[in-house]
Amino acid sequence: MTPARGLTAACAALAALALLAPARAAPHPTPKTNLADVSSEVMCVVCGVPLDQATESPQAQREIAYIRTLINRGLTKEQIEDHLVAQYGQNVLAEPETTGFDLTAWLVPGLAIAIAAIAIAIGLWRWRRRGPGEPPTPAKPLGPSDSDRLDADLARYDL
Repeated sequence: MTPARGLTAACAALAALALLAPARAAPHPTPKTNLADVSSEVMCVVCGVPLDQATESPQAQREIAYIRTLINRGLTKEQIEDHLVAQYGQNVLAEPETTGFDLTAWLVPGLAIAIAAIAIAIGLWRWRRRGPGEPPTPAKPLGPSDSDRLDADLARYDL
């Protein structure tokens, strides 16, 4: 083997080791989410407010610490929410379920918006369908006493 070939082989081996080294050196997986993403969609189970607003509560601090450990493990937001539900129950989620009685939290606003849109559409349709209507009635001429009273009122306001 010539010295140039030996040097080339050694450089190739070092390059391969350099490419593999960072993959082994990473102690934690790359986080797939962050605290802000999760804390805006979960509740403090004691305070009953979103976790990102309940920072003073000791329970909120425990939940935040638990979420941080799950983030450091490299879990996704959905996986973290599943762990929180397993730990604290369904009330930890800020978003209601889409089954049973909680379904009304989704349906009532949607129905209210749909009914309002239909009412506006019907009102506009009726308003536009109306013809020009009857011509306005002409004013009756003033009698002599009304005319005198009007002249006296106007004279009071003239400067």
